Amino acid sequence: MSELAGLDIKFLAGVGPKRAAILNKELSIYSYEDLLYHFPYKYIDRTKFYEISEIHSKLPYIQVRGEITSIEVIGEKRQQRLVAHFTDGKGVLELVWFKGIKYIKPSLKPNTEYIVFGKPSEFNRKINVVHPELEESEAKNGKLNASLQSFYLTTERMKSSFINSKAIHKLQENALQSLNGKIPETLPASLTKKIGLINLHEALTQIHFPSDTEVLKKATYRLKFEELFYIQLNILKMKMKRKVLYRGHQFTKIGANFNQFFQTKLPFELTNAQKRVIKEIRKDVGSGKQMNRLLQGDVGSGKTMVGLMCMLIGLDNGCQSCLMAPTEILATQHMESISEYLEGLDIKVALLTGSTKQKDRKIIHEQLLNGELHILIGTHALLEDIVQFNNLGLVIIDEQHRFGVAQRARLWKKNNVPPHILVMTATPIPRTLAMTLYGDLDVSVIDELPPGRKPIQTVHYFEKRRKQVYDFMKKQIDLGRQIYLVYPMIKESEKMDFKNLEEGYESVSEYFPSEKYSISKVHGKMKPAEKEAEMQRFAKGETQIMVATTVIEVGVNIPNASVMIIESTERFGLSQLHQLRGRVGRGAEQSYCILMSSYKISNESRKRIETMVRTNDGFEIAEVDLKLRGPGDIEGTQQSGISYDLKIANLGKDGQILQYARDIAQEILDNDPLLDKEENFTLAKQVKRLSKTKINWSVIS
Repeated sequence: MSELAGLDIKFLAGVGPKRAAILNKELSIYSYEDLLYHFPYKYIDRTKFYEISEIHSKLPYIQVRGEITSIEVIGEKRQQRLVAHFTDGKGVLELVWFKGIKYIKPSLKPNTEYIVFGKPSEFNRKINVVHPELEESEAKNGKLNASLQSFYLTTERMKSSFINSKAIHKLQENALQSLNGKIPETLPASLTKKIGLINLHEALTQIHFPSDTEVLKKATYRLKFEELFYIQLNILKMKMKRKVLYRGHQFTKIGANFNQFFQTKLPFELTNAQKRVIKEIRKDVGSGKQMNRLLQGDVGSGKTMVGLMCMLIGLDNGCQSCLMAPTEILATQHMESISEYLEGLDIKVALLTGSTKQKDRKIIHEQLLNGELHILIGTHALLEDIVQFNNLGLVIIDEQHRFGVAQRARLWKKNNVPPHILVMTATPIPRTLAMTLYGDLDVSVIDELPPGRKPIQTVHYFEKRRKQVYDFMKKQIDLGRQIYLVYPMIKESEKMDFKNLEEGYESVSEYFPSEKYSISKVHGKMKPAEKEAEMQRFAKGETQIMVATTVIEVGVNIPNASVMIIESTERFGLSQLHQLRGRVGRGAEQSYCILMSSYKISNESRKRIETMVRTNDGFEIAEVDLKLRGPGDIEGTQQSGISYDLKIANLGKDGQILQYARDIAQEILDNDPLLDKEENFTLAKQVKRLSKTKINWSVIS
């Protein structure tokens, strides 16, 4: 624990037990450190003073010097307001309070110079400032000087207890003055000198009380660098430790199973990207160290084929493999495609899901234990304690962010020698996010699609083009194609007028009568068996149109589906739109994605739609998404159990700082892997402290 973390916030001047309890609950501020690292969200220039005659209601804020000439309380009891008439000698301004009147009125002094700051408005043709910030001119003496005023996020409960942004600002001042420059440095002097960083005390002072914009930039850079640097140092140190501690199966042979498949069964020539990734994986599994690799690849890029060929390498070296998928539909899809690829080879594959019958389970468990079963594909059912392997050598986890850390750990522990881990995702992850969330994994990327795949044509239409869209759907169905029609919600919401599935289903049914067309309907509130039956009807071509919510985002592979229509596109995130679009374009025919929206869309929604129309590149889309939304839950970080609580850095904007911080961290660890050298004492101490709040998931990914 740092010295600042050990100072209880309730002992700070201006806090006390009651305020401390509110700060604890509302902002998780328990210590001086928590307070000082509660950073402003914006700054306003306080060097400019207006004359009252210049002020109008369209100004965002004003600051003016003057005196109170008179005070009056207007209205009855609960409808009362306090009005102070304020002048700078050239005009008059009304200061108005609706709350706290009995506390504020006695504190107002006529014939005393005040500085007023606030948002101007107009009432009865008079300019006023409601609940202004008000302080005596002389009161500025002895305060930390700042030309920019910081503003802090607070909650309604805090405001009702009079802990607003100004109150937080005052507490920051009290904390810094009580510490009197004694804030312990958290980076070695050699590092701050090398990089040209200001010291921590100055950085924290200037971030809350900036004397000018230039020094604010220096303070911001120092704090962002440190935050990202320690995350990277922690991740890279864990990665190095794992490579030293965890030995893995050594796959040295490329034998009969791999060669026979490659020579006689491979249905298409591998792309250069697939060949490169297999080479990277072969190097890992042949090293004698446990592989821990993330495989990124857009929908349809051939990740499953890479996974299968890796499982064949494992089999040639006497090891079993398993592939875990988040849904029964996806697991079944993997089972069908892998079984088809391996047809005629002496390789036994089985599927284990929640629907597997008891008698089949018993056979699977027996064959797993005696080694007869080579590849097991399944869902969460693979995690059950009763599922035991003879010699598990490779674990592949598809759409891995759908599984929690503890769940993945149970798979990892199903062998005495840790199995190699390959986690796959079709959600392209921005480079900065990958370096943070997956910085301890080696990363492979399949960045090209198999030859013959035509890029999906994406267009954006407003509501008035609906008839044209329906006519286009009919033409596609006449050509033998199938269509997805996706809605953001099941039933209409009073608060949101986005197209809903039930209304959409009725509209589509009217335009596509049942005498000629068959329509499936799928949503998350259906029973699994009903949902599965509808999915299968569509997969078999028994229905031409699938009206659905986003449950089909990860679903069956239907090469014949060539059109994806997304209703109320403005309701979806970019990453989700890209995933939905990836449901089509699986076959050789030209595929289309039609984005439908209302006319009233935000600038951010417009940017998302423009990006979708412009590019099919998932990685470019992911980068735009990160900039628009922030890291948030782009890759399901909440489900995965890993979420770095960034106080000041922004992964969407601070990619260069992150890369630099990672390079510096790697350089330090290359010279001192255990941080044993005296010059790195501060680093070792800080990493140890920070690692207590992070989960070491490098060994259980």
